[in-house]
Parts: sequence; C-alpha cells; structure tokens
Amino acid sequence: VERQPLARYTTLGVGGEAEVWFVADHAQLAEAMEAPYRILGGGSNLVVADEGVPERVIRLTGPLAQADLTPDPQLSTSGQVVTGWVGGGVPLPGLIRKLQKLGLSNLEGTVGIPAQVGGAVWMNAGTRYGETFDGLHSLEIVTPEGTRQVTPDDLDWGYRNSGIPRNHIVTRVRLRLRPSTPEEVLARMDFADQARKGQPKMKTPGCAFKNPGGGKGAGQLIDEAGLKGTRIGQAMIAPEHANFIVNLGGATAADVLALLRLIRERVSVPLELEYELWPEGLG
Repeated sequence: VERQPLARYTTLGVGGEAEVWFVADHAQLAEAMEAPYRILGGGSNLVVADEGVPERVIRLTGPLAQADLTPDPQLSTSGQVVTGWVGGGVPLPGLIRKLQKLGLSNLEGTVGIPAQVGGAVWMNAGTRYGETFDGLHSLEIVTPEGTRQVTPDDLDWGYRNSGIPRNHIVTRVRLRLRPSTPEEVLARMDFADQARKGQPKMKTPGCAFKNPGGGKGAGQLIDEAGLKGTRIGQAMIAPEHANFIVNLGGATAADVLALLRLIRERVSVPLELEYELWPEGLG
C-alpha cells in the first residue's frame, strides 16, 4: 500500500495521487473495503483530477487477475461453452487473443478495448460490433454487504451500462462462448479492428461521449461543430476522430475538462459523458 500518481494507471496519463491497494484475494479485498474506496481496472474511460482522490484505490492482482478458460462440463452444452472463473483483473486484450486461439466466439467485438475484465463488465464496454455482456454467463460481485453471484438477467444492463452500483466490485466472471474456429474468430477480430483504424493512437481514455441517437454519432456532431483538432493546453480533440480527446504529452485533467465543456457548449444536441470522472463532481 502506497501513495502513487494515478496517471501511471490510466490510458489518458493524467491524475494526481491516491493510496493504491493491490489485492489478490477476497480477504485482502475485505480489508481494503473497510475505508472509502474506488476500484481501478485498466484505467481506460477515466479522467482523474489533478489533485487525485482521497479514497483508497483498489487494483485486483494475483488470482483475481487470472483466467480459467477450461470449459465447465456441468454448464456447457454442444452449442455453448461456459468457462471457469475469469478474474476481474484480467486484461481484456490478452483474454480476447486467448479466446481466438481456442476458437471461442462472442467477445471478439470488443477487440482493441484497453480494459480489464471487471471494468469492461462494469460499464458494458463495447464497439458497434459487440459488447462485454455478449459473452457473460455469470458474475461474482463483492459489495459492502458481502459477496453474491448473479447472471446478466439479474441486472438492468444496456448500452454502456451494466446496472452494477459504483461501489460494487466485479471480482470474477464466467464466460458464455460459442464454439467456432481460430480462423473464423480472427477474421471477425480483423474486420472489427480494421473498422476502427481511424481512431487515434495517442494516449486517450477512449470515446468521450455516448452516441445520442437520431442518426448522427457524437463524433460526427463534434466534427460538424468545427472542433476537430481543437487544443487546450496539452489536450486535443483528435483530428482522426472527434469523439476522442488525446494527451499530447503533459496534459492535465483541467485541460481535458475544458475541452469537454467546450464540446458541450458548441454542440446543440445534449451529449452524455462516456468518461467516468474522479471525483464525480469534477469539472
């Protein structure tokens, strides 16, 4: 346990200090949850204040960052493979690659998302080609009241939302997958990846705003407002895709928040933030 800059754990590369706890099992997790806490996965989709946060920040490691992809014979059928437990701290990109090599389908639509499994589940991360809940069979969630196991049917999930409360931690999941072949899964991964080639490669949290519906995506609306390439400090609205904010090197959370405010002022359609802000009233 030590105070560390959270910038080193976020894909945007901004954020002040917090007390970081690395927990490997449920006993350590229970201890870490005895004081106010936050859970941090891969650090994508997140903007942390330059001042940091006062709460403990929990990261899953050890057994809670390992994956058992062995089919469970009691739950699997001829048309569906249900795996053993996959830890919430497992990096999603590596998991997708392992599933491809095993010829297991349902999650390749999330290719390229730099998240951990727990965080991807918590926000139902996805792309136009698929989302995390496409491949979920069941979840283990640790709450301040204890541990419970649920299925997706128990949750009010939807677009970029799992229905899981903020202070509940996704520690493990079982995956529900469709048998395929490594070649077929790779082809679908490549198709989804090629369609996202226009996204920026610099430090970024991902898409800034949810698509509002009505035919135009958030990126198109921001582009039509003439904001693509706009820069404040060392943060910039990406020239490649206007729904991304990138860190040019040395950006601050204040720079990013100023760009988010500018977008909302200039785009006539109300936009709902896809980023998570720490603390919640930030900006």
